[in-house]
Amino acid sequence: MTEFTNKPNTTNVESTGAITKELTYEDKVLQKIIGIALEDVSGLLTIDGGFFSNIAEKLVNTDSKTTGVNVEVGKKQVAVDLDIVVEYGKNIPDLFEKIIQAIQKNVDDMTGLKIVEVNVNVVDVKSKEQYEEDSVTVQDRVSDITEKAGHSVSHQTEKVKKATSRATENVKDKVESNRVE
Repeated sequence: MTEFTNKPNTTNVESTGAITKELTYEDKVLQKIIGIALEDVSGLLTIDGGFFSNIAEKLVNTDSKTTGVNVEVGKKQVAVDLDIVVEYGKNIPDLFEKIIQAIQKNVDDMTGLKIVEVNVNVVDVKSKEQYEEDSVTVQDRVSDITEKAGHSVSHQTEKVKKATSRATENVKDKVESNRVE
């Protein structure tokens, strides 16, 4: 990645008489802009956040747009590194160009910063079905089990209510028949 030495993440430093102006961006802001921009790129299944991030995502549902997006922000320029998972059968060089276009357009439109470097590392290829299967989290599985258990308990409760009601009617009938005799 390109070395930037002009931190903090500053752009548009201006001095006009008595007012000095400075607009800065945190790295996470550009990471989020890029993450959201890449959501609609066809053929890109996910931006890979690395081993520990992937473990965390397997445990709990997360909606982090910044996972796997690494940036270096200078005064007027941004460099981007991504590790991605591509949908099997897609043309990877075409996908790479779509990624660059999406990043450039959104970063330029929102910040005016210039993208000077985009490094994309393809870490895996998967079918959509395999990706969706792999994306099911422990939290999803626990929720499914809880829901199924809830339905089962509800069903059993209904059975007990019906049995209790029948038993109550039988007892009432016996009590009534004993009174008559």
